[in-house]
Amino acid sequence: MLKINDIFSLLKDPKKVVITTHQKPDGDAMGSSLGLFHFLKQFGHQVTVISPTNWADFLDWMPGTKLVLDYERQTAEANAAIDAADWIFCLDFNTLSRTKRMEERLSNASGIRILIDHHQEPQIDKFTYGISDTRKSSTCEMVYDLIMDSGNEANIDESVADCLYAGVMTDTGSFRFPSTSASVHRMVATLKDKGLQHSRVHEALFDNYLENRFRFIGHVLQNRMEIFYEYNTALIAIPQQDLVKFDVITGDTEGLVNYPLSIKGIKLAAIVIDRGEERKCSFRSKGGFDVNTFARKYFSGGGHFNAAGGQSKEPLDAVVAKFKAAMAENKDQLSNYQF
Repeated sequence: MLKINDIFSLLKDPKKVVITTHQKPDGDAMGSSLGLFHFLKQFGHQVTVISPTNWADFLDWMPGTKLVLDYERQTAEANAAIDAADWIFCLDFNTLSRTKRMEERLSNASGIRILIDHHQEPQIDKFTYGISDTRKSSTCEMVYDLIMDSGNEANIDESVADCLYAGVMTDTGSFRFPSTSASVHRMVATLKDKGLQHSRVHEALFDNYLENRFRFIGHVLQNRMEIFYEYNTALIAIPQQDLVKFDVITGDTEGLVNYPLSIKGIKLAAIVIDRGEERKCSFRSKGGFDVNTFARKYFSGGGHFNAAGGQSKEPLDAVVAKFKAAMAENKDQLSNYQF
């Protein structure tokens, strides 16, 4: 995989470009995709953003979201864009499998694939150019770096700033996670100088939920959360019937895994959700417990040191039992929490 700097001299040469990200895109995935979209459009590129699946309603405020193709619903149009693309930017995922049904199309595409990602163990043989840096807070920070390092700071307009801020803010947990480096704050300062109205972005992301989401969260915390103080661990297991009962939609479970980390002494928090076709897992940790390794070892997943995910085709009860067994296997690490 060649360095992404090698494309800087080519940025102003108009091309057919596809930008894509992982399934069920979050704030960083959508923010980086649309931030890059608005940046490249300024140079005359023909740009199409494709999401492998639908996305949460709370992301719809982002400028350009209405133009994003949902691969599951607009397959033919998306395939045509992929087949015609000169460049295919792959943002916020480390392996093509994270694009779900798009994987085969992307793998066989004739266009040049370019990776911008901050997850561990990237599938570098699938990309011609790219950058993978686990030290970075977010893919939005990396898109910002691309813009700055290529000498195009003047092209950060309001739309670019809004999208990039949304992603870096959400992926750093509103700037409280360890990945929030000094460079992140310098980035935000630059975006503010460009006219960013950060409070408007916060309101758009966090103040637009429906009442049923809060009732769902209350139900989950009251009835579906187990605390294992001997392991400094919390587990939330959500059956599919809860999703139906509270009319849960994409995005309603976003951030729920972080709630137990607010409990004093909790080092590892996990959530397992029965999505019907599979069980989706999310893991968060504080301090020195590596959930990336944990997710890879037990749940066919991965991610970052303190934030990772996984999945399983086994029934919910079996996945919960597997988690508890894995928790016990890691007792030595989990029990020695340093405050």
